[in-house]
Amino acid sequence: MKMQGIAIGAMLALAMPNAAIAQTVRSISASEKAQGAKVHPELLREFGGAYRGPQAAYVEWVGKRIALQSGLSNSDRDFTVTLLDSPVNNAFAIPGGYVYVTRQLVALMNDEAELASVLGHEIGHVAARHSNKRNTTSTLGSILAAGVGILTGSSELGQIAGYSAQLYTLRFSRTQEYAADDLGIRYLRGAGYDPYAAADMLAKLNAMSSVEARSAGKDANAVPGWASTHPNTADRVARARQRARAAGAASGQGARNRDAFLAAIDGMRYDDDPRQGIIDGQTFKHPDLKLGFTAPRGYTIANGPTVVAVTGSGGQAQFQGGKLGAGGLRDYVDQVFQGLGGGKTRVDYGEVRSNSVNGMDVAYAVTQASTQSGPVDVTVFAYRFTPDTAYHFVTITPQGSGLGAFVPLVDSFRRLNESEAANIKARRIQVVAVKPGDTVQSLAGRMSYPNFRMERFLALNGLDANARPRPGDKVKLIVLG
Repeated sequence: MKMQGIAIGAMLALAMPNAAIAQTVRSISASEKAQGAKVHPELLREFGGAYRGPQAAYVEWVGKRIALQSGLSNSDRDFTVTLLDSPVNNAFAIPGGYVYVTRQLVALMNDEAELASVLGHEIGHVAARHSNKRNTTSTLGSILAAGVGILTGSSELGQIAGYSAQLYTLRFSRTQEYAADDLGIRYLRGAGYDPYAAADMLAKLNAMSSVEARSAGKDANAVPGWASTHPNTADRVARARQRARAAGAASGQGARNRDAFLAAIDGMRYDDDPRQGIIDGQTFKHPDLKLGFTAPRGYTIANGPTVVAVTGSGGQAQFQGGKLGAGGLRDYVDQVFQGLGGGKTRVDYGEVRSNSVNGMDVAYAVTQASTQSGPVDVTVFAYRFTPDTAYHFVTITPQGSGLGAFVPLVDSFRRLNESEAANIKARRIQVVAVKPGDTVQSLAGRMSYPNFRMERFLALNGLDANARPRPGDKVKLIVLG
């Protein structure tokens, strides 16, 4: 999260072309190129920008190689492949030759063929023109993706916050997912990769999704990014293996390029970028802004470029900051409410109350709104952080509950001291060779997490609990520094 104004981001609706799925792939049109070029900068902003360095160049090379198998174009210059600087497991493609994958998802992969399988799957959606038939719930950062609807009596709440300000939702049907799987496997085969990489990658996604859900707490009401946008099941993994066999390949045939892949991603950043704040268990801390807060137990924190989302069974919240004018906190609270309403209709709310939290002046007020799930309370809770800077939470809870489960959240907001801020370090991938005497347990113990070290290590490396790494084998660790 970076320092931002108090305006809430609006939904970005991507107009996709109408076309039936055909065996003969239609080439990228001029209108699709123009459309993609227009949306591309917006997507970069929402997903933390492009990751720079040799990892990005490597991903681009693999992406263009697999994209050429789609028939959308015979020139790799017609494709723009971007490694996104995002801590969310996600990948997608849009018409016009634009293909994206996050660094977090790349870190989960164990070889080049798995990277090609994910990119090929996304390109398959575009080649099959699935986008015009998807379940359109496209949300890019905004606690109120439906704009003015929530606070003007409309029942169109939309998907509050998603799971992160960075989650670009493209929900496809099971049939479309299967079709994209089939195309991706075909592209793998055509590019000389092992087509079984697709099933292996889907299995890793399932394993990591399970770890993430457990680490969030049993009561967490959250779905990992990839699982949200690409419904994934054990049946789908088995089906991908069957399709690889049907492609006429035996397991292990085709390139995997594991060593080249691991060498390429060694040192790549993992999880949050400290420059935008980090999530450490239930706590969010920002070393540059010197602030932090703690989510209630069982709630999930998701860090985006402009906002931080907190999601759980008792409601949803977003945290953001802005400039504090001469009117003070009361005017600031009013501006936030009017921003939630889109600025087109005056938003009425209850009395603005004042108090103090952890040495900071605060002001807050509540209003009601109608949603598809029923009436809710919407609370704006603002803090005077400096003479000209304020931060605020917007919470959405069941009607009549006010802050409800978020009372501990708003009470936890505080300033970080210099020592706390200085001790916040980035995580990165470290590829190491197994040494004699190393075990799964000893290697997992080197993971820079307070809990679930073993589970994270196994999921990250595609191993099971009975694995016995051999000296010389290469494995991935997540370390500080």
